[in-house]
Amino acid sequence: MVNRRKFFQIAGSTALAMSPVTRMLCKTDERAVRQNFNLPDYYPIEESIEDEDFWYQVRMAYTVFPNLINLNNGGVSPSPKIVQEAVERYNKLTNEAPSYYMWRILDQGREPLREKLALLAGCDTDEIAINRNSSEALETIIFGLRLKQGDEVVLTRQDYPNMINAWKQREKRDGIVLKWIDLPLPMENDDQIVQKYSEQFSTKTKIVHITHIINWTGQIIPARKIADIAHQKGIDVLVDAAHSFVHIGYKIPDLDCDYFGTSLHKWLCAPIGSGMLYVKKEKISQLYPLFAAGDPESADIRKFENLGTRSFPIEQGISEAIDFQNMLGMERKEKRLRYLKNYWTTKVQDLPGVKLNTSLKDNYSCAIANFSIEGKKPEEIENTLFSKYKIHTVAINWENIHGVRVTPNVYTLTSDLDKLVKGIREIIKT
Repeated sequence: MVNRRKFFQIAGSTALAMSPVTRMLCKTDERAVRQNFNLPDYYPIEESIEDEDFWYQVRMAYTVFPNLINLNNGGVSPSPKIVQEAVERYNKLTNEAPSYYMWRILDQGREPLREKLALLAGCDTDEIAINRNSSEALETIIFGLRLKQGDEVVLTRQDYPNMINAWKQREKRDGIVLKWIDLPLPMENDDQIVQKYSEQFSTKTKIVHITHIINWTGQIIPARKIADIAHQKGIDVLVDAAHSFVHIGYKIPDLDCDYFGTSLHKWLCAPIGSGMLYVKKEKISQLYPLFAAGDPESADIRKFENLGTRSFPIEQGISEAIDFQNMLGMERKEKRLRYLKNYWTTKVQDLPGVKLNTSLKDNYSCAIANFSIEGKKPEEIENTLFSKYKIHTVAINWENIHGVRVTPNVYTLTSDLDKLVKGIREIIKT
C-alpha cells in the first residue's frame, strides 16, 4: 500500500500524466482496468474530496491561465495537458502526409476508441457513433426521426436553444406538433417534475425530449422515471446529455432512453469539437443519418459518421481524456464537483438580496449553480466579477431564468471560490 506522501511525489512528478504507475495508484471505476489490476483503494474517496493538496495536483495536469478564474466550464472545459499534447502530436503527424496518415493510420484508431467510449457509457459498441458535439448528435436524431404531420413531440421551454430551433424547423417543415412544458426552476420533487412531462403525453405523442441537466441552472431531471412512463405509452425517449455525461455517475442503459447525445469537450474534458451519439440498437435502421450514407436504412451505427473530412487528431485525443477520467474515477469526481458547488453557494445563500436559482439537494444538482442579486442585472454581476476580480462566469437570461451561472471543474480550488464569494459580498455592498 503506497502512502499518501508517496502518491503526491509521483503525481507531482508526472503532473498526473497517465503513466502505468499513476493508473495503478489511483482508484478507478473503469471495469476492464479494475479487473486487470487488483487496484487498491489506497486513498479513500471521502478523504480526498476536501483535500486541496490532492486537487492542486489535478490542477497541475491542466494549463489553466493563473491570472483568470474560469468558472464557466459549463460552456466548454479545457483539456488536460496529455490530451492537448496528443492532439498536437497527431496533428503534426497528419500534416506530414494528410491523406495517408488520416485515412490509413489514424482512422485505424476509431474502433478501439469506440470500444473505450462504449465501456465508459456502459453500452454496446454498435450503439455508439463519434461526432463533434451535442448539437450534431441530437440534430441527427431530431431530423432523422420518421415523424409526420400531426405527430406530437414533448419538450420544455428550458431546453437548449439549438435543440428547440431544430424542433421548430421540423414543426414548420413537416407539420409536427410541439407540446411545451414550462419548468418553474429549481424543482425538488421527482413526482412533480415527472407530472409536468407526463401530463403532456397523448396518443399522438411520438417522442419526449429530456434535457438531463438543464444547462442554465444545473437542474437534474429524473430522466429514467420519465422514460418509464413514456415507454409504457409507446413513446420514444431522447436524452440531451450535454451536461450530464461523466458529470454525474450513471451508464446510458440506466436511463433506458432510445436516443442520446452529448459533447465530450464539456465534462470529459476531451478535445474541443468532440461528441458522441447513442442510438439503441433496434432503433438504428429506422433513423436516417444527418449526412447521407450509402444505405440510410442500415442497422450499422457507423452510418452516422459520414462527416466527410474532419479532425482525426481531435477524434483520437478523446482516448487520452477517457484515461484521465478513469484515473480520477467517476464517484470521486462527482463528489468533488458537488462539494465545490455547495462550498460557495452555502456561503452566499443567506446574504441579503441573494437568490439561488439552483437546488442544493444532491438529487437535483451537481457542479452547476445559478444565482441572482436583487436589483442587479445578470450582465452587471458578470461584468463586475470579471472586471474587478478576473472571475469568468456567464449571465443567463432565458425564459424564466435570470441570473449568473457558476460552473467549476476538477481543477478548481476552494481558494478560487473564496474569491468568488468575496466578489459577491462586495457587489452586494455597492
